Amino acid sequence: MVTHEEILKIANLAKLSVSPEELDGLTKDMNKMIGFADTINAASEGAGSFDSAGGLSNVFREDQVVPSCRREKILGNAPCTEGGYFLVRRRS
Repeated sequence: MVTHEEILKIANLAKLSVSPEELDGLTKDMNKMIGFADTINAASEGAGSFDSAGGLSNVFREDQVVPSCRREKILGNAPCTEGGYFLVRRRS
């Protein structure tokens, strides 16, 4: 458990000023963070491999080449084109 003195020491090392009104809240928050980290550490000790979470072996599909729209059709809706590409104004 983190104490007020430890919070003040950490604040001093970080060159931060902590008012007495902030001290209780910071101590409480730091203890919550350390408790969360302890929970994570406890879970990872007993956890198995995450390589096959949910029993899935490979959730990725193979890439497939599929027909696309013609460039002329896509560029037909653009207000400005040049050389087969969309033409946009440069922002200054």
